[in-house]
Amino acid sequence: MKKIKISNEWILILSLAFFKLFIHFLTSANYELHRDAYLYLSLKDHPDFGYMSVPPSIAIVAKISEFLFGNSTFAVRIFPALTGAASVIVIALIVKRLGGKFWAILIACFAFIISPAFLRSNSLFQPVSFNQFYWLLTAYFVVVLIQTQNPKFWIHLFVLWGLAFLNKYSIAFLIVAFFPALLLTKDRKLILTKQFIWGAIIGFFIILPNLIWQFSHNWPVVHHMLELQRTQLVNVRIGDFFMSQLLMNIPNLLVWVFGLLFLLFFKDGKPYRILGYTFIFVILVLILLRGKPYYTLGIYTTLFAVGGFAIEKYFTNRLRLAKPLILVVMLFFSLPIIPYSLPILPFDKMIVYAEKSKQYGVEEALRWEDGRIHQLPQDYADMIGWKELGLTVAKAYHSLNEEEKSRCAIYAENYGEAGAIKYYGKKYKLPEPICFNGSFLFWAPDSLNINSLIYVNDDTSEISLYFNSVKQVGGITNIYARENGLPVFLCRGPRNNFEEFYRNKVRKLKSNYR
Repeated sequence: MKKIKISNEWILILSLAFFKLFIHFLTSANYELHRDAYLYLSLKDHPDFGYMSVPPSIAIVAKISEFLFGNSTFAVRIFPALTGAASVIVIALIVKRLGGKFWAILIACFAFIISPAFLRSNSLFQPVSFNQFYWLLTAYFVVVLIQTQNPKFWIHLFVLWGLAFLNKYSIAFLIVAFFPALLLTKDRKLILTKQFIWGAIIGFFIILPNLIWQFSHNWPVVHHMLELQRTQLVNVRIGDFFMSQLLMNIPNLLVWVFGLLFLLFFKDGKPYRILGYTFIFVILVLILLRGKPYYTLGIYTTLFAVGGFAIEKYFTNRLRLAKPLILVVMLFFSLPIIPYSLPILPFDKMIVYAEKSKQYGVEEALRWEDGRIHQLPQDYADMIGWKELGLTVAKAYHSLNEEEKSRCAIYAENYGEAGAIKYYGKKYKLPEPICFNGSFLFWAPDSLNINSLIYVNDDTSEISLYFNSVKQVGGITNIYARENGLPVFLCRGPRNNFEEFYRNKVRKLKSNYR
C-alpha cells in the first residue's frame, strides 16, 4: 500500500489550524453565551426564509449544530471555532496561490491566529464569523480568477456571494466595493463573458426566496437598518472608526500594512491590485454609510495572506532575521490584548485589568454602541446574567399551581432576555416567551387568555394598569451584567380588558410587516 506523504508546508498549515481550534475549545465555556446567540438559537425553532434582522442561514447552522453537538455553551461555539480553523487553511491556500512558502504561510496564518478581532469573532455564535469566512473565500476565488483568467470562476463567486447573502446582508458592502475596484484593472474584461451573466443569474436565484420573504413582510431589513442608524450607527465617529481599524489588528499591523502597500504600490503586486482597491472602497463605503468598525474585518484576512507572501518574498535574501522577528513582535503585542479577545479572566479581574490597561491606549476596546467607555468590553457584559434570569423566571413559573401554569405567559422586553429565557426554559419546561423585539414579534400569539404573567422589564407603568397584583420576584443581580438590575415581576389578576389591549398592540406592531 502506497504511503501518503504530507509536505512540511501542509504539516505547518494543519498544525496552525489545530492550534487555532484548540485556543477556542480551551476558552469557549468560560462565559455564558452572548445575548445575540440566544436570538439565533431561537430562530432554529421557527424555520423560515428570513427573519427580522438576519437572513435564514444562521438558523440552519444552529439546527445542524444542535443535532451534531447538543446545545451546551461549549457545543454552540464549536462551529465558529471550526470556521476560524478553516480560515487558517484558506489563508494558507491564498499564500500558496501567490507563490509563498513556509515563512509566508507561518507569518500570514499566525497574523490571523493572534488577531484580537478574529479571536473575538470566532468565539461567538453569530453570523459575523461565517461572514468573515465568506469574504476570505471571495479573495481566494478572485486570486484564482485573476491567475487563470478563466471566467468559469464567476460561477463560483456568485454562488459564494449568494450563500453569503443568506448569512449576512453586509456581504453587499464587499460586492459594492469589488466591482469599482475591478473596473480600475485590466481584468475588467472578464465581466464581458457569458459565465458572468450566468453566475449573476444563479446568484440571484439563490437569494430570491429571501427577497420574496422580505417583500412579503414589508422589508424588515430596512426597518432594522433604520433602527441601527438611529440607535447605534449615529454614535460611530470617523476618528473612532479609523482608530478601531488599528486596534482590531494592531499586533499584526506590520503584516497587513505591508500587504496593502504591496498591492497598491509594488510592481509585483500589480496583478492583484484589485484586492488593494477593494480594501480602499470597503473603507469608503462604510465611512459614507456610518458602518460599524468591525464591518471591515472580512477584508483583513486577505491582507494577512498577501502580507505574509510579500514579507517572505522581500526578506528571503536580505535581513533574514526580519521574518522570525516579525513573529516575535506580533506575539509581544498580542499577549497584553488577549484578555480583551478571549474570555480568560473572570469578570472582576477583567475589570481591574481593563482599568490598568487604559493608560496604554486601549480605551476603544471598552467603547460600547452608546459611544461611551465602560468597565468591560460590551461583548463580555452581554455574556453575563442570562442563566440567573432563566432560573429566576423558572422559580416564578414553578411557584404557580398547575391551573395557573396552564394559563401563564412569559413576556420579555428584548430579544436577548426572551432568547435566554427560551434557551434555559427547555431545561425548566417553561412556555415559550412572548417578546415584541426582533423576530420574536413574528412568533407572538395574536391573542392571549391568561390569568398570570411573568413580566421581564424594568418599566411597569403600562402593565400595572392591567393586573391587580404586580410583584417583583427577582431579577439579574450580577453587577457585571449589562442588564444588571433587570427585574422580574409576577402579575396576577388581569383587568381592564387586558386581552383586548394585548390583541390591539400585537395587531398594530405586526401591521408594519404585512
